[in-house]
Amino acid sequence: MARPRSKNKMTPAPAANRDPKAARLRIIGGTFRGWRLIYRQWPGTRPMKQRVREALFDLVGPAVRGKHAIDLFAGSGALGLEAISRGAVSATFLEQHIPTAELIGRNTVALGIASCTEVIPRSAFLWAEQLERVPATAWLVFCSPPYDYYVTRRASMVRLLSRLTDAAPKGSILIVEADERLNFADLPRATAWDVRCYRPTRLGLLHI
Repeated sequence: MARPRSKNKMTPAPAANRDPKAARLRIIGGTFRGWRLIYRQWPGTRPMKQRVREALFDLVGPAVRGKHAIDLFAGSGALGLEAISRGAVSATFLEQHIPTAELIGRNTVALGIASCTEVIPRSAFLWAEQLERVPATAWLVFCSPPYDYYVTRRASMVRLLSRLTDAAPKGSILIVEADERLNFADLPRATAWDVRCYRPTRLGLLHI
Protein backbone atom coordinates (compact mmCIF):
# COMPACT_ATOMS: atom_id res chain seq x y z
CA MET A 1 0.00 0.00 0.00
CA ALA A 2 1.21 3.50 -0.80
CA ARG A 3 2.01 5.50 2.31
CA PRO A 4 -0.66 8.11 3.08
CA ARG A 5 0.31 11.72 3.00
CA SER A 6 1.03 13.33 6.34
CA LYS A 7 -1.93 14.73 8.27
CA ASN A 8 0.06 17.88 8.90
CA LYS A 9 0.97 18.67 5.31
CA MET A 10 -2.20 19.06 3.29
CA THR A 11 -1.47 18.95 -0.41
CA PRO A 12 -3.58 21.57 -2.23
CA ALA A 13 -6.28 20.23 -4.54
CA PRO A 14 -5.12 20.13 -8.16
CA ALA A 15 -6.57 22.56 -10.68
CA ALA A 16 -8.99 19.90 -11.96
CA ASN A 17 -10.47 19.80 -8.46
CA ARG A 18 -11.29 23.49 -8.69
CA ASP A 19 -13.63 23.17 -11.68
CA PRO A 20 -16.49 25.53 -10.74
CA LYS A 21 -18.98 23.26 -12.53
CA ALA A 22 -18.03 20.26 -10.40
CA ALA A 23 -20.08 19.37 -7.34
CA ARG A 24 -18.34 20.26 -4.07
CA LEU A 25 -17.59 17.18 -2.07
CA ARG A 26 -14.83 16.80 0.49
CA ILE A 27 -13.30 14.11 2.67
CA ILE A 28 -14.26 15.08 6.20
CA GLY A 29 -11.85 13.16 8.44
CA GLY A 30 -8.57 11.31 8.70
CA THR A 31 -5.38 11.62 6.68
CA PHE A 32 -7.01 13.32 3.69
CA ARG A 33 -9.35 15.56 5.65
CA GLY A 34 -10.40 18.59 3.61
CA TRP A 35 -9.46 17.12 0.23
CA ARG A 36 -11.95 18.14 -2.44
CA LEU A 37 -12.91 15.18 -4.59
CA ILE A 38 -13.07 15.30 -8.37
CA TYR A 39 -16.78 14.71 -8.84
CA ARG A 40 -19.69 15.62 -11.06
CA GLN A 41 -23.38 15.38 -10.18
CA TRP A 42 -24.66 13.03 -12.87
CA PRO A 43 -28.42 12.36 -13.16
CA GLY A 44 -29.38 9.57 -10.79
CA THR A 45 -26.45 10.02 -8.39
CA ARG A 46 -27.12 10.95 -4.78
CA PRO A 47 -24.08 11.48 -2.56
CA MET A 48 -24.69 10.82 1.12
CA LYS A 49 -25.21 14.13 2.93
CA GLN A 50 -22.17 15.29 4.87
CA ARG A 51 -23.96 15.28 8.23
CA VAL A 52 -25.02 11.67 7.66
CA ARG A 53 -21.52 10.67 6.56
CA GLU A 54 -20.13 12.26 9.72
CA ALA A 55 -22.67 10.38 11.84
CA LEU A 56 -21.88 7.12 10.06
CA PHE A 57 -18.15 7.30 10.73
CA ASP A 58 -18.80 8.39 14.30
CA LEU A 59 -20.82 5.19 14.74
CA VAL A 60 -18.12 3.01 13.17
CA GLY A 61 -15.34 4.80 15.05
CA PRO A 62 -11.90 3.16 15.16
CA ALA A 63 -13.36 -0.11 13.83
CA VAL A 64 -12.67 1.21 10.32
CA ARG A 65 -8.94 0.64 10.83
CA GLY A 66 -7.45 -2.38 9.13
CA LYS A 67 -10.59 -3.27 7.18
CA HIS A 68 -11.21 -3.66 3.46
CA ALA A 69 -13.87 -1.17 2.36
CA ILE A 70 -16.44 -2.22 -0.24
CA ASP A 71 -18.34 0.73 -1.68
CA LEU A 72 -21.39 -0.64 -3.51
CA PHE A 73 -23.22 1.80 -5.81
CA ALA A 74 -20.14 3.94 -5.22
CA GLY A 75 -21.17 7.11 -7.09
CA SER A 76 -18.66 9.70 -5.93
CA GLY A 77 -16.67 7.04 -4.07
CA ALA A 78 -16.75 9.32 -1.02
CA LEU A 79 -17.57 6.53 1.43
CA GLY A 80 -14.75 4.22 0.37
CA LEU A 81 -12.29 7.10 0.11
CA GLU A 82 -13.33 8.37 3.54
CA ALA A 83 -12.73 4.87 4.91
CA ILE A 84 -9.20 4.80 3.47
CA SER A 85 -8.56 8.26 4.91
CA ARG A 86 -9.59 6.97 8.34
CA GLY A 87 -7.50 3.79 8.33
CA ALA A 88 -9.03 1.14 6.04
CA VAL A 89 -6.18 -0.71 4.34
CA SER A 90 -7.80 -1.17 0.94
CA ALA A 91 -11.04 -0.62 -0.96
CA THR A 92 -13.18 -1.93 -3.80
CA PHE A 93 -15.54 0.46 -5.59
CA LEU A 94 -18.51 -0.79 -7.63
CA GLU A 95 -19.90 1.79 -10.05
CA GLN A 96 -21.60 0.78 -13.29
CA HIS A 97 -21.72 4.32 -14.74
CA ILE A 98 -18.37 4.38 -16.55
CA PRO A 99 -17.71 8.16 -16.50
CA THR A 100 -18.38 8.19 -12.75
CA ALA A 101 -16.15 5.15 -12.21
CA GLU A 102 -13.38 6.93 -14.11
CA LEU A 103 -13.62 9.91 -11.74
CA ILE A 104 -13.27 7.59 -8.73
CA GLY A 105 -10.11 6.23 -10.35
CA ARG A 106 -8.78 9.76 -10.83
CA ASN A 107 -9.35 10.46 -7.14
CA THR A 108 -7.45 7.35 -6.06
CA VAL A 109 -4.51 8.47 -8.21
CA ALA A 110 -4.65 12.04 -6.90
CA LEU A 111 -4.65 10.76 -3.33
CA GLY A 112 -1.80 8.31 -3.99
CA ILE A 113 -3.86 5.24 -3.06
CA ALA A 114 -4.43 3.61 -6.46
CA SER A 115 -2.24 0.65 -5.48
CA CYS A 116 -4.57 -0.40 -2.65
CA THR A 117 -7.87 0.29 -4.38
CA GLU A 118 -9.83 -1.23 -7.26
CA VAL A 119 -12.59 0.48 -9.22
CA ILE A 120 -14.89 -2.01 -10.96
CA PRO A 121 -17.25 -0.54 -13.59
CA ARG A 122 -19.93 -3.16 -13.04
CA SER A 123 -23.33 -3.65 -11.45
CA ALA A 124 -23.06 -4.39 -7.73
CA PHE A 125 -25.80 -6.99 -8.14
CA LEU A 126 -23.82 -8.97 -10.72
CA TRP A 127 -20.53 -8.58 -8.88
CA ALA A 128 -22.01 -9.91 -5.63
CA GLU A 129 -23.04 -13.16 -7.29
CA GLN A 130 -19.37 -14.15 -7.54
CA LEU A 131 -17.65 -11.77 -5.10
CA GLU A 132 -14.56 -11.58 -7.25
CA ARG A 133 -11.15 -10.54 -5.91
CA VAL A 134 -12.24 -9.63 -2.38
CA PRO A 135 -9.59 -9.89 0.38
CA ALA A 136 -10.21 -12.26 3.27
CA THR A 137 -9.65 -9.50 5.82
CA ALA A 138 -12.72 -8.10 7.59
CA TRP A 139 -14.90 -5.88 5.40
CA LEU A 140 -16.52 -2.50 5.86
CA VAL A 141 -19.41 -2.62 3.37
CA PHE A 142 -21.27 0.53 2.31
CA CYS A 143 -24.61 0.00 0.59
CA SER A 144 -25.97 3.39 -0.47
CA PRO A 145 -28.09 2.84 -3.61
CA PRO A 146 -30.79 5.06 -5.09
CA TYR A 147 -33.59 4.82 -2.55
CA ASP A 148 -36.05 3.73 -5.26
CA TYR A 149 -34.17 0.43 -5.49
CA TYR A 150 -35.72 -0.62 -2.18
CA VAL A 151 -39.06 -0.61 -4.02
CA THR A 152 -38.33 -1.24 -7.70
CA ARG A 153 -35.57 -3.80 -7.09
CA ARG A 154 -36.51 -4.99 -3.64
CA ALA A 155 -35.82 -8.70 -4.23
CA SER A 156 -32.44 -7.94 -5.77
CA MET A 157 -31.48 -5.67 -2.86
CA VAL A 158 -32.41 -8.33 -0.29
CA ARG A 159 -30.46 -10.96 -2.21
CA LEU A 160 -27.44 -8.66 -2.51
CA LEU A 161 -27.36 -8.00 1.23
CA SER A 162 -27.98 -11.66 2.00
CA ARG A 163 -25.02 -12.67 -0.17
CA LEU A 164 -22.72 -10.19 1.53
CA THR A 165 -23.94 -11.08 5.02
CA ASP A 166 -23.28 -14.78 4.37
CA ALA A 167 -19.85 -14.20 2.80
CA ALA A 168 -18.46 -11.49 5.08
CA PRO A 169 -15.50 -12.54 7.25
CA LYS A 170 -15.89 -12.37 11.00
CA GLY A 171 -15.40 -8.82 12.27
CA SER A 172 -17.00 -7.23 9.20
CA ILE A 173 -19.52 -4.38 9.36
CA LEU A 174 -22.33 -3.83 6.86
CA ILE A 175 -23.79 -0.33 6.57
CA VAL A 176 -27.02 0.32 4.70
CA GLU A 177 -28.38 3.76 3.84
CA ALA A 178 -32.09 3.90 3.04
CA ASP A 179 -35.27 5.85 3.63
CA GLU A 180 -38.50 4.80 5.33
CA ARG A 181 -39.40 2.47 2.46
CA LEU A 182 -36.87 -0.12 3.63
CA ASN A 183 -38.00 -2.32 6.48
CA PHE A 184 -34.79 -3.62 8.08
CA ALA A 185 -36.83 -6.54 9.44
CA ASP A 186 -36.88 -7.87 5.86
CA LEU A 187 -33.09 -8.17 5.78
CA PRO A 188 -30.97 -11.12 6.96
CA ARG A 189 -30.31 -11.18 10.72
CA ALA A 190 -33.27 -8.86 11.08
CA THR A 191 -33.04 -8.33 14.83
CA ALA A 192 -29.30 -7.58 14.79
CA TRP A 193 -29.42 -4.31 12.82
CA ASP A 194 -28.64 -1.11 14.70
CA VAL A 195 -30.90 1.42 12.96
CA ARG A 196 -30.44 5.17 13.37
CA CYS A 197 -32.63 7.92 11.88
CA TYR A 198 -31.34 11.14 10.30
CA ARG A 199 -34.51 12.25 8.53
CA PRO A 200 -35.22 11.39 5.81
CA THR A 201 -32.23 9.01 5.89
CA ARG A 202 -32.01 5.82 7.91
CA LEU A 203 -28.71 4.08 8.58
CA GLY A 204 -28.53 0.42 9.54
CA LEU A 205 -25.33 -1.18 10.88
CA LEU A 206 -24.78 -4.92 11.14
CA HIS A 207 -21.73 -6.33 12.91
CA ILE A 208 -20.76 -9.80 11.70
